[in-house]
Amino acid sequence: MKTKIFDKSILRFLLVGVGNTLLSAVLMFLLEGLGYWISTAVAYIAGAVMSFFLNRYFTFKSEEKLMNSALKFALNVVLCYVIAYSLAQPLVSLVLSKTAVSLVWQERIAKVFGMGLYTVINYFGQRFFAFKRTTK
Repeated sequence: MKTKIFDKSILRFLLVGVGNTLLSAVLMFLLEGLGYWISTAVAYIAGAVMSFFLNRYFTFKSEEKLMNSALKFALNVVLCYVIAYSLAQPLVSLVLSKTAVSLVWQERIAKVFGMGLYTVINYFGQRFFAFKRTTK
């Protein structure tokens, strides 16, 4: 059986993602006085808890043991977060460093870019790792 890269789960993932993104964005920008890493980390932890339950039961309908999928989900979230935000900040800084865009706005743009990058790699991590369906 051939696995498609995208299937109907992507629509449910994006729907959950809208709610998750709203929660994360609000927290991230409310906490921006705490700095780039703390504000993004707190926002993503809160969003990850919501995302775990909605994606486990609604998006991917996982039947794996709760603890197993929770551990794989947590590993996936951490890896996606570190990859996305480690790339976002220097890339945005590189692109905007010679412009009139202030450092505050460069950091805000990096957060938004990081959110998009995180979403893309997180979908694949959840679908093919954290909530991978086993064929019977």
